[in-house]
Amino acid sequence: MLQPKRTKFRKQHKGRIHGEAKGGFNLNFGSYALKAIEPERVTARQIEAARRAITRHMKRQGRVWIRIFPDVPVSSKPTEVRMGKGKGSVDYWAARVHPGRIMFEIDGVNDAIAREALRLGAQKLPVLTRIVAREDW
Repeated sequence: MLQPKRTKFRKQHKGRIHGEAKGGFNLNFGSYALKAIEPERVTARQIEAARRAITRHMKRQGRVWIRIFPDVPVSSKPTEVRMGKGKGSVDYWAARVHPGRIMFEIDGVNDAIAREALRLGAQKLPVLTRIVAREDW
């Protein structure tokens, strides 16, 4: 699963996901892409599950690019632990996804396979998405 090799600080504040994507909203690599249309945190496990669903449907033809990286540490305290005693340990890593952000791109397969692969990948994600193609640009 994806996670940073090292970070400046171990834990972060929760923060909020405001506004549209500042970058990463254009098709740069492939012909088809999965674009987020709502703000959400996507975990490393969800990214990996979506990647597996996409590559399985493509039967390992073509190429897949992952355009998001989980760099936000999300901490949680264990179950049945009382309040206080500091912040919990890092539980998982997540990526903040803004509306308009391209999350996955694929190329090297025909239109029907590409759209179905991205649809299957989108089912694994907690974000409302849209499939975009280079022809639509």
